[in-house]
Parts: sequence; C-alpha cells; structure tokens
Amino acid sequence: MVNLPKNLPRSNEPPGNPPAHSLGSAMHFLHFSQLLKRPVVAGSIRDRIGRLTDLVFTQLEPFPEAAGIFLDHGWGKPTEFVPWDKVVKIEGDAIFVQPAPGGAYQPFVDQPGWIMVDKHLMGRTILDIDGRRIEVVNDVRFLESHGRLLLVDVDLSFNGFLRRWGLGRVTKSGDKLVSWKYVQPLSLEDAIPTDRLKLSVTRSQLQDLPGEDLADALEELSGKEQQALFSALDPEKAAETLTEAEPRAQRQIIEDLGPDQGRAIFDRMTVLQLANLFASLPQEKMREVSSWLGPVRAKAVQNLLTQREATAKDMISSGFIARPATARVGDVLAQIRGARYEPRSLSYLYVVAEEAPVLQGVVDLRDLVLATDDTTLADIMISPVVAAQENDLRDDLEKMFEKYGFGMIPVVDDQDRLFGVIRYNDIMKGPELNT
Repeated sequence: MVNLPKNLPRSNEPPGNPPAHSLGSAMHFLHFSQLLKRPVVAGSIRDRIGRLTDLVFTQLEPFPEAAGIFLDHGWGKPTEFVPWDKVVKIEGDAIFVQPAPGGAYQPFVDQPGWIMVDKHLMGRTILDIDGRRIEVVNDVRFLESHGRLLLVDVDLSFNGFLRRWGLGRVTKSGDKLVSWKYVQPLSLEDAIPTDRLKLSVTRSQLQDLPGEDLADALEELSGKEQQALFSALDPEKAAETLTEAEPRAQRQIIEDLGPDQGRAIFDRMTVLQLANLFASLPQEKMREVSSWLGPVRAKAVQNLLTQREATAKDMISSGFIARPATARVGDVLAQIRGARYEPRSLSYLYVVAEEAPVLQGVVDLRDLVLATDDTTLADIMISPVVAAQENDLRDDLEKMFEKYGFGMIPVVDDQDRLFGVIRYNDIMKGPELNT
C-alpha cells in the first residue's frame, strides 16, 4: 500500500540533467505500459532475444535509476538480465541491446533494494489522504535522458489504466501523476530489505491518516514491514490504529512491542479498548502486557475480562466535545477547526449547562455545519438526550445501541453530569469478553 500526503504537487518538471550515455542526449518521457512486452533485439531487428517482462531499478536519490531489463522466456527456459549499460536505443518497434557474449545474458538474480516495476509497483493500491479513498498505480513514468532511465512518477489516472491494457489511443481526462519523491519504499529509512515493495509516506504524514486506514495498511503487511510502519506512529495514533486493527494484526503488533512503547500506547486507550485488545491475546502474553498498566487500570481491565457485570463507568472514553447551550455556532466551528480532535469524537456535540457539566442536549455535526454562525446551540440541540447511567451494565448498553443505532452514547451520573461516552465499535464490534 501507498499513503499519499494532501495537496501533492503534480510532476511537471523533469529532474536535473544526468551525465551523457550511448542512448543519446535527447530528453523525453516514457511509460512502462508502452515498454512492457516490447521486443528486445540484439543487433538487428531480426535478432530478437525476447520481450521485456519487467524493468529493474536501483534505489538512488532523488530518483531510482534503471539497472537493467528482465526477460522471462517461460516454458522452463532460464531468465535473462540485460544490464542497462548494454541498452543501445529504445524505438517504437523494439529495444536494441548489444549482443551478449556467448549468445545469452546471465539469468536474473534479484538484489536487495532493487525495484521491479511490474512486480512491485503496477496495480499496487495506495491510500489517498485527501479523498480518504484507495487508488491504484495504473502506470509508471520514466525520464530518458543522456542514456539514463529514471523513475520519476507513478500515474493514478484512468489514462494509465487504458495504456496498461493496450488502449492508449482512447484518452480520457489528463494523467494524474505523483512524483516519486512522495512515493518512497516503506522503511527505506529503517534500512529494512524487502523482496516486494510496499510504499509509504514520511513519518510525519502518517499521523494524518485515519486509524482505520492505517489498520487496513498494517493488515496487508507482515514481519519487519508491519513493525516499521507501526513504530513510525506517535502513541496517540498508534493507540487509535491498534484499536481498529483485526485481532490477528493486533497479536502480531503486540508481540513486537517493548514495555516503554506499550505503556505509552496503552495510556491512550480506554479500559474497554484494552480489555477488547487483551481478549485476543494468549494468556501468557496477556499477563505480560497487563504488567505495563498501573494497578488500578490493570484491575479494571481484569474485571472486564473475567465478568460480564461490567458497568458503563468502567468503559467510558473522554474523547467527546461539550459546549454550553449559549455558545454560538460560528465560535464552536472555529474552535473545532483550530483543534486536533480525534475524528471519531466529531459525530456529535454535547450541550451542557454553564455552571456544571449537566447534560442538556445533543447536536449532530451535520446540523452544526448547516446552521448560521449566530445560531446558539440551544436553538438546534435535541433534548432530552438518550444517555446511559454510570452503573448500567454492558448488556444494557448493547441493547441501547441496538435500539437507537447511535455511534456514541453519553454516560452521566445520578445528577445528569456528563463525564464520558461509550462508542458503538467498542461495545458491539470488539472481541467477545469472557463471561
């Protein structure tokens, strides 16, 4: 998977001039889809040795540079690897290379850090932060100049898809090119060799991805790649991502956690989230990671794991937004935009009294956005509010979620003071706790 930052500059300018080479000095762009399966000939056009199966690049800064051509002849015949310095010229009907001594080039042997365009890039899915959607690498663009071939862009457009399937004459909207400098091999900075390329953004850009998207990405990875991606997250984002991940991925991630990193992440999780997490672990591992919690939280988690009689008070999260009824919509929206709220806390805004956090109403975020700036929350809030009492049992909470279909339910004490919320996913989608 590839994760792309917001507002990516599109690639229009070529990189600086490379040194001279036998291919000539002209500078022009090529697409991988146009080179794939093109005949490779040694000497004259009649001396065909195969078709281009893949292009191999070595990781250099700022752009990977072609290392050679991969030829797979099939039918049990050995592969061939034509080093790029043996390529004479690229023409529309063939790629011309120098004849190999002995009549055949050496078999292909993969090297650490090499990028194979078809195997590692084409068809890979990427996470588009701006649109919160998954896109696909449909083509890869190269710059040929002074005998060198540089990998400069990936193409996400439908045009790339058409070229990939031999329909390049049918054009739609323009190419959607993303510069290679935004598409880096996962864990290149961690020096982790991979035989298959996964792609990622920089560490700082990872923090902007939703936890559920990161969880999906982690589930596609394994071993050192998964560990490297997770270790790049700050504790807050790591906690959110770990909560969203499937049990198998949770077990793999926790297996690689150290005590210090584990404590930092667990401190950002609710007791219920921890209980759901621990329920997916083997008993021995659960006892180990429980020791990373303070005694009070460890006991609360253990209570949830060993008995069904858990109360709402044991399971609350403090991730919610509350404002007084007199607050005006414009001011509230400005405060929300200026703060880094967790996305899951933005579904509802709870309205409380001025003098104490007594719950008075609730505002759906959509109603808040559609209201005029001078409208008060009292004018658009819904009252009374469906709320759980602090001593309600888990069974009661499940019934409330099933009945009302809310994504989040507030929890109040016997004086209607708001002190937390419980989320649907934590109650209804987590692993079943032991009775």
